[in-house]
Amino acid sequence: MFPSPAQPLYAFRENCFLICSSGESITRSRRVDFRARYNCRYVNRFIMSSKTVLFSVMIFILNSARGQKSSQNALMECPSLDKGDSYTQSEFLSRLAHECRYDRLLLPTYQTGEVVYVHASAYVYFIQPAEAHDLNFKLHFLLQLRWTDARLAYTLYSPERTKIIGESDLRQRIWVPHLYMSNEQSSSLMGTDSKDVLISIAPDGEVLFSRRMQAVLYCWMNLQKFPFDDQKCSMNLESWKYNASILRLMWEKENPVRLSSELHLTEYSLLDFWTNESVVRGDIVNMRLGAGNYSALKFTFKLGREVGYYLMDYFIPSMMIVAMSWVTFWLQADASAPRITLGTSTMLSFITLASSQAKTLPKVSYIKASEIWFLGCIGFIFSALVEFAFVNTIWRRKKVVSLKKVNSKYILKSTLTPRLARKELQKELRESSPQLSKSRSCSSLQQETSSDPAGPGYNNYLTVHSFPSALNLPTITTQSYDDLIASGGRQPRNNGSEGSDEPPQHHTWTQMTPQEIATWIDKRSRLLFPLLFIFFNIVYWTFVYCL
Repeated sequence: MFPSPAQPLYAFRENCFLICSSGESITRSRRVDFRARYNCRYVNRFIMSSKTVLFSVMIFILNSARGQKSSQNALMECPSLDKGDSYTQSEFLSRLAHECRYDRLLLPTYQTGEVVYVHASAYVYFIQPAEAHDLNFKLHFLLQLRWTDARLAYTLYSPERTKIIGESDLRQRIWVPHLYMSNEQSSSLMGTDSKDVLISIAPDGEVLFSRRMQAVLYCWMNLQKFPFDDQKCSMNLESWKYNASILRLMWEKENPVRLSSELHLTEYSLLDFWTNESVVRGDIVNMRLGAGNYSALKFTFKLGREVGYYLMDYFIPSMMIVAMSWVTFWLQADASAPRITLGTSTMLSFITLASSQAKTLPKVSYIKASEIWFLGCIGFIFSALVEFAFVNTIWRRKKVVSLKKVNSKYILKSTLTPRLARKELQKELRESSPQLSKSRSCSSLQQETSSDPAGPGYNNYLTVHSFPSALNLPTITTQSYDDLIASGGRQPRNNGSEGSDEPPQHHTWTQMTPQEIATWIDKRSRLLFPLLFIFFNIVYWTFVYCL
């Protein structure tokens, strides 16, 4: 049924058409059966599908040829810049920055290989130093970059056009240096409806790129003299993509950084600011694209902390709390309840005050000036509590103390002498001075004697004994008891002659009650503690302001 090599395809198709269309077994040879009709139908379908495939291939080839031709035409056709003054700014910019003559991914000097110099300037109108524990500050500023791109020069094409100004859409068409802040915590472009970006192109190709930004930058503070410290914080700008041999950052020669006249700080005062240029080493460690030196700019400002807040809220209240702890020296030594209550309340009040202030500081390993003040004040408050425990212990003693003289040296020695040594000394005094005479003197407290044990003048008297000069009595010293007994056998020299009529010299010994000693210590503490605190203040404030 299939055509023979000598039979043309159209003749074979004609026979098949007659067989398939008539529905009868009528052919030229009149010998076609059912199988012949089926084979004809199969061949018909094969021929139709082949034509469809061939037609699709031809359409694809034609479309490809048209696409290549249109691409070649687009590359060959570059919009003209002649009569540039007749175009609008958008039309002229689209022609000037067309891809046929401008590639925004390449440096302005990619053909000559020269260094691109980018000049920077900043206008700062807001500085917000954060709390000390955050170690950062917030900055609002206007950053302006200036460079020259000869590919954008249009003096010859549009001489009457003075400047091309655009915003974010223009920024997407031209080359812009990629800078970043190395000490940045977070940053963003500012703006309401759109980002505050402004670009202007001069006729000679000078590009001026301005953007308004807000940034939170790290500031590694030194808090050793807190709150009397001065901090130096900086903004670091570095080139991200190109090293110093390709792109160089420079500050403007005149007024590189300007501050707003309305700039005001609360906790700090701006003492000084300056700029400098440097290069940083780039390698695989800081994930640079290539090794080399990268250009960098730094703007540093010095901030001095205002101490008025800390004086009013921390130092003056702490002074008052320390002075309040001295009120216990005017209370009687056996008044345990009020003295303990006053001492512990002042201690807890000062700890609460200091802890609220310490919450604003980071946890650092070195000691700060505020902590020195805290330790000094807490030491004075604690010493007042220890003084109360000391005088209260002395007050509860029952036996009097013998003193050679009524002064600090002998009173403290007699108070600190162990009880056994005092008993042995009194026994030796009684055995070695049988002719000891006792006389009563005026009270050292200038109070009337009362028979009532609860009265204020009870036992407030001094007992004075007169000893012959021949007797050598031991004195109260810090030596051991054996040394004291060994020195007691020595007799003093008698300077007077035996036949002299002058009366012999007498040694005077005084006895004080424990209540008198406790009151005497309280009186001295009333003067000693304020003087020591004043001396501590002199040393402290000299350290924080002069060192």
